Amino acid sequence: MKDAGATPTDRTVHLKDYTPFGWKVDSVDLTFVLAPHATRVKSRIRFTPTPEAPAQDFFLHGEDLSLISAAIDGTPILPEQTGAGLTCPVPDRPFLWEAEVEIAPARNTALEGLYMSNGMYCTQCEAEGFRKITFYPDRPDVMSIFTVRIDSDLPVLLSNGNPRAQVPGHAIWHDPWPKPAYLFALVAGDLRALSDTFTTRSGRDIELNLWVRPGDEGKCDFGMEALKRSMDWDERIYGREYDLDIFNIVAVDDFNMGAMENKGLNIFNSAAVLASPETATDANFERIEAIIAHEYFHNWTGNRITCRDWFQLCLKEGLTVFRDAQFTADMRSEPVKRITDVIDLRARQFREDNGPLAHPVRPESFQEINNFYTATVYEKGAELIGMLKRLVGDVAYARALDLYFDRHDGQACTIEDWLKVFEDTTGRDLSQFKRWYSQAGTPRLDVTEEWENGTYALTFHQHTPPTPGQPDKLPQVIPVTLGLLGPDGTEVQPSVLLEVTEAEQRFTFPGLSARPIPSILRGFSAPVILRREVDNAERAFLLAHDSDPFNRWEAGRALAKDALIRMITDGAAPDGAFIAALRNVSTDETLDPAFRALVLALPSEDDLAQTLHDTGIIPDPQAIWSAREAMRDSMAAEMEQVLADLYDAHQVPGAFRPDADAAAARSLTNGALMLLSRRDDGARARAQFASADNMTQQIAALSALLSVDKADDALARFATQWADDRLVMDKWFMLQVAFAAPQNAARVAERLAGHPAFDRRNPNRFRAVFGALAGHAAGFHRADGAGYNLLADQLIALDDLNPQTTARMCAAFQSWRRYDADRQQMIREALSRIAAKPGLSRDTDEMVSRILEG
Repeated sequence: MKDAGATPTDRTVHLKDYTPFGWKVDSVDLTFVLAPHATRVKSRIRFTPTPEAPAQDFFLHGEDLSLISAAIDGTPILPEQTGAGLTCPVPDRPFLWEAEVEIAPARNTALEGLYMSNGMYCTQCEAEGFRKITFYPDRPDVMSIFTVRIDSDLPVLLSNGNPRAQVPGHAIWHDPWPKPAYLFALVAGDLRALSDTFTTRSGRDIELNLWVRPGDEGKCDFGMEALKRSMDWDERIYGREYDLDIFNIVAVDDFNMGAMENKGLNIFNSAAVLASPETATDANFERIEAIIAHEYFHNWTGNRITCRDWFQLCLKEGLTVFRDAQFTADMRSEPVKRITDVIDLRARQFREDNGPLAHPVRPESFQEINNFYTATVYEKGAELIGMLKRLVGDVAYARALDLYFDRHDGQACTIEDWLKVFEDTTGRDLSQFKRWYSQAGTPRLDVTEEWENGTYALTFHQHTPPTPGQPDKLPQVIPVTLGLLGPDGTEVQPSVLLEVTEAEQRFTFPGLSARPIPSILRGFSAPVILRREVDNAERAFLLAHDSDPFNRWEAGRALAKDALIRMITDGAAPDGAFIAALRNVSTDETLDPAFRALVLALPSEDDLAQTLHDTGIIPDPQAIWSAREAMRDSMAAEMEQVLADLYDAHQVPGAFRPDADAAAARSLTNGALMLLSRRDDGARARAQFASADNMTQQIAALSALLSVDKADDALARFATQWADDRLVMDKWFMLQVAFAAPQNAARVAERLAGHPAFDRRNPNRFRAVFGALAGHAAGFHRADGAGYNLLADQLIALDDLNPQTTARMCAAFQSWRRYDADRQQMIREALSRIAAKPGLSRDTDEMVSRILEG
C-alpha cells in the first residue's frame, strides 16, 4: 500500500502498491494530560525491525500535531516533519521511540482523533484519526498491545482493555490483545453508568457499563439488554466468547457515524444507543438493537481479526453486517428483515452501483479512505457473505467460519485469506466468485422461458453494465433460488438453488403436468436486477400464492410500480386491480402485520425515477410525486373501511413494549393511519397525537398530520414538549422537511437552518435537515434548482468544520445524469461551486470530482 511517506500532493493510494511496514510494534505506552486547548500526549513505543519487509524509511503518520520532543533510546532527536508525518534515522535493532505532542481537542470540529463533545473528551480513530493524536504507523496491519494513562480531574476516565488503576486524577488501562491504532479509544467526562454483568459460557463474569450524560440514565435499559442478547447470540451461533473483563459503551452527542467498535470501549452516536418508550420509535429500537449487535460482533470480525489494509474494509464490515442481519432476523421477523434490507440495498447501493460513485466491494484505489465507508462496502459486502453461505450450505459455512477464527486470530487479513478458508473446507474453487469483490456494478439477469411436452426451461442471460474505470465485465457466480408453482398455487418444484456461472445458461424441469409459474430469486438470493416479461395477472397470482415471503412482497411491489409508471407516463388512472390485490393481502390475518404494512407502502420516488431511467425515460420528479399522491388518495378511498378495521383491530393494549410483535402491529395501524388521514381530515391522527404515551404513536400521528397539512398545532406542541431532548428534536426538524410540499421543501430546510436549535457542527442535526431535503426527491430536484443551490451553500459552509459529513452528503448529487438537461446543468453548477471553494477538504474534493467525472 502506498501509504508510508504519502503526502497531500501524492494522493492516490493503490492496492497493488501494498508493502508491509518495516518494523514490528512490540508495545505502546501512552500518557494523556487532558486540557481542552492544550492536551499533552506522551508516547513510548518499542519497535523491532522486520527483516522480511522491504527496505524503507522510518515514517510515522502525524497530522495537526505540535511536536514538543522526540527521542530514540533516551537520546533527543530532531525528526524531519511534513504535513503528513515525520521521518528520522533509526537503529537497525530494537529501539524505544519517545515523543511528546500537544493537540487541541476543543478546536477539533472534524470529530476525528481526540475531540470534545459538550465538555466530554472522546475519540474516533477509524480510519485514520489516530495520526491526529500522536505520531504512529497509523495503518491497520500494524498491531500492538496498548497501555494508557489518563490524567484529568474529570470523574470518568476510560480507554481500551481492562482497568489497572482508577483513582482521583488519573486512570490506567491495559489492553492485552494486539490491535491496530484505528481501534484505540479514550473517553473522559462527567458520566453516569447503567451497570450489569454477563456470564459467558465458560463461566466468566463480564462487567458491562453503558455510560451516558447526567439525565440520560432512563434511556439505557434497552441498550443494555440488546448487548446481553448479542453476547449470548454470538456464543450460541458463532461460538465466540468475549475476551476482556469489562465491556464499556459510551453515548456521544457529536459523532460522524453510528458507532465504533473500539476494543472493549465502544463509542456510540447517542442516536444509536439511547432509547425510552417516550423518546424512541419502534424503528429506533430496532436500529439500536442492530447497531449494538454490529459493534459487539466486531470484537471477533474486525478486532481479533482485522483487515490488512483499508482496501479490505469489506472483510470486516461485510461479514459483520451479515452477522447483525442474522441476529435481527432471529430476534424479530426473518422475512420482514430480508425485505427491509433489500429495500435499503436498492435505495442506496444500487443507486451507487449505477452512478458515478460506483466502485467494487474491494476498491483498487482511493484518495480519501473516509469516502469508501459506503453501501457497496457494507451492504453489498454483506450480500456477498450471504451468497457464499447459500452456495456452500449452512454446515460448510459454520466449518469455514470456525477455521477462519482458528487460523487468523490476531492477524490482519485479506479477502484472499477469507475465501481460502472456504476453499479449504469445501474443496470449491472460488476464483470466479471472487469477481464479486473486484467488479463494480449491479448485474442484470434477463430470463426467458420455454414450455414444451411437460418440460419447462429457463434461460438466464447475465450482463453487468460498464462502470467508471471498468468498461468490460466477466460473468459472475449468481446463486438463484427458484421455486415453481402450479396453476392452483401449489408448489410443484420446491425451492432449489441454481448456480448461474455463464453469460447464458439454460435449466430444464421435466415431468410437469401443466405450465408452471416461476418464483425466481427467492429471498433475493443475489444482488442483481432481475428482468423478465411478466404480466399483472402473474404478479397478482404470486402476491396471492407464493410461499416465499420476499417474492410475494416483490410481486406486490411490481404491481405498484407498473401502475405508478403508467400513471406517470400515460396519465392513467390508479389501477383498481392493484388496489383490490392490496385489500386482499392487508386483510389476510395469517400474514405478519409488519409484512402487510410493507405491502401497503408504495415504491419510493427514487426507485421510480431509476426505473424510468432504466427504460430510457427521463424522470420528472414532480410527476412521480403527484402519481404517488394520487395513488395514495385512491387507496384511501377504495380501502377506507378495510383500513379503519385494521386500525381498530391491531391497536396494542397496555404499556409500550419494543418487542417484534407489538412493533409489527403498530406498523400496520400506523400505515393505515397515514392513508385514513386523507379521508378523515386528520381526525384520528389528532386523537392519537393527543393520547400517545410513546414516541412511535406520537411521531406516526404527527407524520400523518403533516401529510395532510394539518400539523401546525401539533408541531408547536411537540417542540414545546421536547425542546430539551436533542434526539427527539432531530425528528422534529427532519419531519418538517420530509413532508413539505415539493415547492416548499427547500424553503422549509432554509428556515430550519436559521432556527436557534440548528447547529451544523452536530452531524445528527445537519443530517436531520439536509439529509431530509436530499431524500425529498421532488423537493430537492425542484425545477428552479433551489434545492441544489441550498445544499451546495450548506456543504461549502460545513466543509471547513467537518469534511467527512460534507463529503458523504455530496452523494445527494450522484444520480444527476438521470435527469433532464436543465437539471443536469444546475447540478453541475452547484457541484462546480463546491469544487471551487478555497481550501476544499480532500474528502469533499474527491467526492465532487468523482460525481462530476462519472
